[in-house]
Amino acid sequence: MQQIFSEIIARELNTTVHQVKNTLALLDDGSTIPFISRYRKEATGGLDEVIIANIKDRYDKLKEINKRKETILKTIDEQNKLTPELKDKIENTWDANELEDLYLPYKPKRKTRAVKAKELGLEPLARILMKQYERDVYDRASSFLNENVQTEDDALQGARDIIAEWINENKTARDIVRSVFERNAVINSKLVKGKEEEGQKYKDYFDWSEPLKKCPSHRLLAMRRGENEGILKVNITADDEYATQRLERFFVKGNTEASAQVSLAVADAYKRLIAPSIETEFSASSKEKADTEAINVFAKNLRQLLLSPPLGQKRVLAIDPGYRTGCKVVCLDAAGNLLHNETIFPHPPQNEKGKAMKKIDSLVDAYKIEAIAIGNGTASRETEAFIRKIRFNRELQVYVVSEDGASVYSASKVAREEFPQYDVTVRGAVSIGRRLLDPLAELVKIDPKSIGVGQYQHDVDQGRLKESLDLVVESCVNLVGVNLNTASKHLLTYVSGLGPQLAQNIVDYRKDNGEFRNRNELKKVPRLGAKAFEQCAGFLRIKGGTNPLDNTAVHPESYGIVKKMAEDIGCTVQELIDKKELRDKVNLNRYVTDKVGMPTLNDIMKELEKPGLDPRKAIKVFEFAKDVHSIDDLKPGMELPGIVTNITNFGAFVDVGVKQDGLVHISQMADRFISDPNDIVTLHQHVQVKVLDVDISRKRIQLSMKGLN
Repeated sequence: MQQIFSEIIARELNTTVHQVKNTLALLDDGSTIPFISRYRKEATGGLDEVIIANIKDRYDKLKEINKRKETILKTIDEQNKLTPELKDKIENTWDANELEDLYLPYKPKRKTRAVKAKELGLEPLARILMKQYERDVYDRASSFLNENVQTEDDALQGARDIIAEWINENKTARDIVRSVFERNAVINSKLVKGKEEEGQKYKDYFDWSEPLKKCPSHRLLAMRRGENEGILKVNITADDEYATQRLERFFVKGNTEASAQVSLAVADAYKRLIAPSIETEFSASSKEKADTEAINVFAKNLRQLLLSPPLGQKRVLAIDPGYRTGCKVVCLDAAGNLLHNETIFPHPPQNEKGKAMKKIDSLVDAYKIEAIAIGNGTASRETEAFIRKIRFNRELQVYVVSEDGASVYSASKVAREEFPQYDVTVRGAVSIGRRLLDPLAELVKIDPKSIGVGQYQHDVDQGRLKESLDLVVESCVNLVGVNLNTASKHLLTYVSGLGPQLAQNIVDYRKDNGEFRNRNELKKVPRLGAKAFEQCAGFLRIKGGTNPLDNTAVHPESYGIVKKMAEDIGCTVQELIDKKELRDKVNLNRYVTDKVGMPTLNDIMKELEKPGLDPRKAIKVFEFAKDVHSIDDLKPGMELPGIVTNITNFGAFVDVGVKQDGLVHISQMADRFISDPNDIVTLHQHVQVKVLDVDISRKRIQLSMKGLN
């Protein structure tokens, strides 16, 4: 079966059977996607994480189809209806819809109209009509009358019900209707009577219709959400007349009275059985497609967010701004540990600006603060302006940090475990400060759905969304690498091969035994066996340990190769890392074996050049326009600096400092056609935008990135 799966997947994903087969073997052996893509390039032919994830996804679906086949074959066999021809068709089908079509005639049924008609003895009449030779159907129907079938019309109706079910269960008939839907299906949305006021946000869809294949994911998900909330009635229709004509051409032969009965059965089969079934199928497939697009958007955004530039290990003063309840201030050391917290009241109604300035100035001195982080929520701009007026006795950078999800974190079990003695306001401020130090390490503690960087994330398949986002988090954590001696349990959880229990065991071991001195010491962690060590070791870093390679992405299985390289040119491993001229002497061809090829050797050399280098970019300071603070300050034609806060299929949302993000529609992003906003912008990118329109009543701002001075 593995060979068949490999051939199907290779054909669909345009890879070789050899690549897929090796990838599936590694997955079945318990290897993770990050491990396979990073350390098994020879086996996979250098497949990246995206292709490997696609292989895994398709593999899982094929296994599900295979399991379904086994059930279907068993059910039909128990009915003594499994012919060699049918068995062969089922075994060679890997399309889920086609499989269900083949099964439909044998599927256990509830008591349908056709079943009742068969119980009344009308199946022979249906067979006679289906041959379409009969010229006097009423005469023939009269021979089927009994105490339960009292008129010829009743007999003919029952026969037509049986024929309609045969047509519905005919694979060709279903394919005919399916092709009509594929070509011209239309999605329709109507307002549910009496829901006008309640459903104002769905006003655009009160009377909406468009070709299904042209309906973008965000629009389809919006309509489906309106339907789920009872505001809209949504359906998918096709050209009924054309579909019925095509079915008639296939089933109706000649021009007899029997042919007319079959024609009636065709119309009934289409309207009552096939069309609703195919509509359900297209409803599910279009929703699945829209889910896929929305999940991909969310995954791209999350990846960019998690890989946001870190400030690094600096002492930070973080502020969670507020008016009436004040601004919560915390001081953190370079590792993100809480040193001090208190509240200042520089804004109305208290207006204690002078007192607050003195307090901030003294905290900066007392805790040797190197940077200030301000949350971008309520009172953010006012707090930033207030901080910039203070004359510090040292150079300090001020950063505005996204608060998305901070409130979720501060009320979570994770936050309570970290800071049991502090309330949610202190925890929220700590989270803001830590996000500046290392966004990845802090954001892994929050459910990705709560970070607010997607479109319609609550309307898509939640299982698929979680699986996709978990893969993104795992990918980002392993791309950056994790400091084994400082990483939290939550960060360690996403390291290849670990998970919650082993992550906790590592933290407990570290607590009882002190810092890890080398990667081999991981083998002493309870329940961390050889497989887990193989999967995780290369992604865990130890700074200043006993082996310099422990602070690189070189896997322990390759340490012997690096040691041999150093010995061959007469130096130590540390010297090989430190000196380019020594690395230039290494002839990689000498170290190629049947297990280690040039891809691995090239990766080793790249890592020796820049050991432990963080792949994330350097952080930049950003400032909003000083004379713009609220939506009332915006005027069409203004050009402003902004920060990209969210990217969707239809454009990007940009914060220009007025508490309401503006939309740069995809048509306003470039002077050329673009199909994906990600081709133009990235999350948290600093951009220049022009104000096109401001709707103060609806709090909508339209922006453009075209035609800027």
